[in-house]
Amino acid sequence: MQSKPTQNKDEIEQQGLQKIHRDLRAAMDALREVLRDLNEDEVAATLKDIDGYEHTTSDDIMAGNEEKSIQALSISFQLMNLVEENATVQFRRKLENNLGLSVIRGSWGETITRLQQKGLTEDQIAAVLPQVKVMPVLTAHPTEAKRTSVLELHRELYLELVKKENQMYSTTERKIIDDGIKSLLERWWRTREVNLEKPNLESERNNVMHYFTQVFPLALERSDQKLRYTWQAMGYDPTRLTTTDQFPVLEFGSWVGGDRDGHPFVTAEVTQSTLLSHRAAALEILRESILKVSARFTFSDGQNPVPSFFHNAIGQLQMQLGEAGKKAIQRNPREPWRQFLNLVVAKLDNTIGANKLAPEACYQTSQQLQQDLLILRNSLMEAGAAKIVEDLLFPLERKVQCFGFHLVKLDIRQNSSFHEKALEQMLKAASFKDWEYSHWDEKKRLQFLDAELKSHRPFVVGGVHIGPEADKIIDCYRVVRNHINRYGPQGLGSFIVSMTRGVSDLLVVYLFMRELGMINFPLPIVPLFETIDDLQHAHQVLDGFLSHPMSKKLIGTRTQEVMLGYSDSNKDGGILASRWNIYQAEQKLTLVGEKHGVKLRFFHGIGGTISRGGGKYHRFLDGMPQGSLSGEIKLTVQGETIAQQFANLLNASYNLEMLLSGTSLQTAYTLHLKQKRLYPFGAFSHMAELSLQKYQQLINRERFIEFYSQATPIDLLERSRIGSRPARRTGKRSLEDLRAIPWVFSWNQSRFNLTAWYGVGYALAEIRKNYPSEYEELRTFAHKWPFLRYNLIHVETNLLNSDEHLMHQYANLVQDKALREEFLKLIMDEFFLAKEQIMDLLGEEALDRRQSLLDNIHRRKEALLKLHHLHIDYLAQWRKMSEQEKESNDLMLDRLLMITTALSGGLKSTG
Repeated sequence: MQSKPTQNKDEIEQQGLQKIHRDLRAAMDALREVLRDLNEDEVAATLKDIDGYEHTTSDDIMAGNEEKSIQALSISFQLMNLVEENATVQFRRKLENNLGLSVIRGSWGETITRLQQKGLTEDQIAAVLPQVKVMPVLTAHPTEAKRTSVLELHRELYLELVKKENQMYSTTERKIIDDGIKSLLERWWRTREVNLEKPNLESERNNVMHYFTQVFPLALERSDQKLRYTWQAMGYDPTRLTTTDQFPVLEFGSWVGGDRDGHPFVTAEVTQSTLLSHRAAALEILRESILKVSARFTFSDGQNPVPSFFHNAIGQLQMQLGEAGKKAIQRNPREPWRQFLNLVVAKLDNTIGANKLAPEACYQTSQQLQQDLLILRNSLMEAGAAKIVEDLLFPLERKVQCFGFHLVKLDIRQNSSFHEKALEQMLKAASFKDWEYSHWDEKKRLQFLDAELKSHRPFVVGGVHIGPEADKIIDCYRVVRNHINRYGPQGLGSFIVSMTRGVSDLLVVYLFMRELGMINFPLPIVPLFETIDDLQHAHQVLDGFLSHPMSKKLIGTRTQEVMLGYSDSNKDGGILASRWNIYQAEQKLTLVGEKHGVKLRFFHGIGGTISRGGGKYHRFLDGMPQGSLSGEIKLTVQGETIAQQFANLLNASYNLEMLLSGTSLQTAYTLHLKQKRLYPFGAFSHMAELSLQKYQQLINRERFIEFYSQATPIDLLERSRIGSRPARRTGKRSLEDLRAIPWVFSWNQSRFNLTAWYGVGYALAEIRKNYPSEYEELRTFAHKWPFLRYNLIHVETNLLNSDEHLMHQYANLVQDKALREEFLKLIMDEFFLAKEQIMDLLGEEALDRRQSLLDNIHRRKEALLKLHHLHIDYLAQWRKMSEQEKESNDLMLDRLLMITTALSGGLKSTG
């Protein structure tokens, strides 16, 4: 029973802010001490305003030794982020202890409480959980500005900060911790912050593998414990959460090594090695986990009754393994449970290295391992060891369920235009007279595809060079086919078609599958709708695809995945138009799925920044259209967001909990709350349309690209070394060809942030003036409609993070005065209008609502100004150089990239 609270939420929040200041000052004192010990007194002196107490001018970076000042500030910002991260964890703990489980936003406690308030029973909630399936997909888009070695230092430092929370340590023990922190800070100071070369695919793969192998297995276990504990704390029957099939399913995906859209370095060989490395890591995780459990199963048959079926299972396993089975039995006499696990490990060892062994001596699938663990479970339950099953065996069963023998599902992504070129080359090689497929209209394409898909013959003979795109497609599909033939389809995710514009873009993948003899493989073909126009027609494309005879034959009752792009739709139309068109697309696509009797799984291509769909998971899930989440969801975790959300175990567990509990909440609403909620859809649609017009007037205005190229550091980011993928898809210098990530990154670095607010002020002002009834609807629902509030808060956040002074400073880099003043006036007028309109609509001063955010901004302000002013100065110098001078002047480029990294740390975002 919850004890009477001793503090309210506001008091706890105030204490949390005080803790951040206190802990940050201690951390900065340690860094300054380290620098002074290294005879870097002048550098230490430049850090005196970083903890938010002492403020100096923003121009005291050491002249002649800027590199050290930049590095010190960069470390300081990242140290600040770690302090805040730890304080947030402690804040949640204090909230829970004082106010109960349900007060933690996004937690299982809040979710179950909300479902109870909606009238759902224990039976109904328990029935929802197994229907939930969540898949975070890690990508390596060029947004993570920090080196992997620096991320490792982050992890070590965070653990030391957590140790300091233990109030039982002695003075000596605290001194040891402080010395450990100083040692880590010295190592950090001696470590280069900026990559000398662009990271390659192998390093990106190693980085995400750290999370798949070292973080997620433990975070999954903690998340399960939290659900089980919350369930019992709510007074529910604990036996409802004892087996894996009673829990939500959590799977993981990856794009690293599979996403070849505009990425020339993702070859068939890279995909093959990635799939094999995933499998090897999964088997090793399971092997180590079983060995760990086995060491604890020291139960003797003299003290514990051994069921006869368990004796039989041991004997059968021993016979399958021959001599290895005999040795496994001999190791632990009179301890049958340990003997059984010895045999399981031996069979798993055969699975890891076997080529010539008999099939029964190896596990062919992870389901076979699950069956053996079920035998173990039943024997322990019959022996009355239910607590042992819960504590030791269940976490192992969950790992097998969630990671299998494949670890993660690797998606294969390619652009529709690349597919068009590949098909053209195949048709030309097959002597088709009219082979220029890219010139055909959609009607002609569909007629051709309909006819071709009735045939089984391939276009070309294997092993013959056809053309660059076709060869790459065939090589990729061959790798996928061979892997599935040998290991099964579990390690593969989806074939995703970027820039899906029509039904033909999806059907052409069937032709590629036919070419390689894969047409009956259970691999989903997934449309990715990215631009505003594509989102508006998405339901028509999906309807056509699901209506096609080949789709009806192959999809059947399988779930159909649909990917929605937040990044390009934002670049195309601004934040409100992007969000609204995605919202509407979900509604219309859901109806198409219902029409065809097909369950949809939406794949949300979100990024780390607000412009690209980033933010708290519970708010993101709350804002989904009613009925659109039918149990399964997939979403990308990109760039620096991976480390921000999952670098430490407690944060990782909380983010997984938010994903699982939030998805369960929305799934329960879909299943049980059929009454449609009435929200001001028309008013929001009108607001989105007006903001779209204003936004597109800006980006389509004559000479906009010229202004953008000079007022932001986009030219620098295109030379950055923060990802293996090029900044542009084809290398063309156009807004259309520019990837959405550097687009957002460049506006953030120059503190405009306009990708997350431009057009909103105009839209609200127009509605307020000319459509007062719509405006009143928006005002009434600003705090009642989760989707509306989610978007308004996101716009406000970016407005508060923008900086009027710095916008002018970066705009001064534009050489043409008339051009500068023209665009700056447009931007600043809209900036002030948006701030005024958002505040009026939300109904109270930001100071009263956003204290934590404003404190966060204030804490960084002076130190960020130092970096921004240096950034602007260096950009001006660098742009005066010739291309030849830029190529040869590594020092200037390195310093600019160091500032980029430092600003990213201070702003807590890139693209």
